[in-house]
Amino acid sequence: MEFRHKLVVFDLDGTLINSLPDISAAGNKMLAGYGRKPHTIEEYKYFVGNGSKKLVERILPDFSPAQQAEALDIYKDCYQNNLVVNTVPYPGIPELLKALKSEGIKIAVCTNKHFSAVHEILEKVFPDIEFDAVSGERPGIPKKPDPTNVNSILGELGTDKAHTVYVGDSDVDMETGIRAGVMTVGVLWGYRPVENLIQGGGRIFISNPLSLLDVL
Repeated sequence: MEFRHKLVVFDLDGTLINSLPDISAAGNKMLAGYGRKPHTIEEYKYFVGNGSKKLVERILPDFSPAQQAEALDIYKDCYQNNLVVNTVPYPGIPELLKALKSEGIKIAVCTNKHFSAVHEILEKVFPDIEFDAVSGERPGIPKKPDPTNVNSILGELGTDKAHTVYVGDSDVDMETGIRAGVMTVGVLWGYRPVENLIQGGGRIFISNPLSLLDVL
C-alpha cells in the first residue's frame, strides 16, 4: 500500500495511552495532603490536556499562585514515582504504531505532559517501539495549542506539512494541528467527546486506531 503521508505526530494522554488512573491517583494524593476531597477519574478527563500547571490550577482554583506552585511540585513528585502503575495503551495502538513503522512512516509524540515523565512512560508502555521524535512540556516553550513543538518535530525529522498528520483526542489537539497547518485527525476513544473535538475545529475522526491507515 502506498501512503501519501510520511509522518504521524500523536498526542499522548487520551490518544496513545489511558493514563487517567495514575494521573488521578497522584492528583488525589496531593489533594489529600491539603485535606481536600478527591476527584473522580471522570472529572480528571477535563482537568488534563493543558499541562501539569493548568491541571493543578483547575483542581485548586482557590489557591494563590505561590500555593499552586507548591502543590504542583507535590503533584509532580507523586506522579513521577508512580508513572506507569495502571497506565496502558489503548487497544489497537501498539499494532497501529508497528504497522506505521513497518511501512516506513515516522512516528512522533507531542504532548503537554511535563517532559521529565514522557520518555519513561513511552519506554515502559511501548518497550519495543522506537519513536522518531518526542516533545513535552519544557520551560520557555509554549504549550499546545501553540504549534511550536509540532513545527520543531517537522524540522527535526525533515518532513513537510503536506505529508504530516497530527492525531489527538481534544479540542486543544485539533487546534494544534490546524494551527500547525497539517492534516488533523481526532480520535473518539479518548478523554473528550466528539463535540469537544468539533469545537476545536476537528473534521476528520476515527473510532478505531487501525482506521488511521485508511486516512493516510
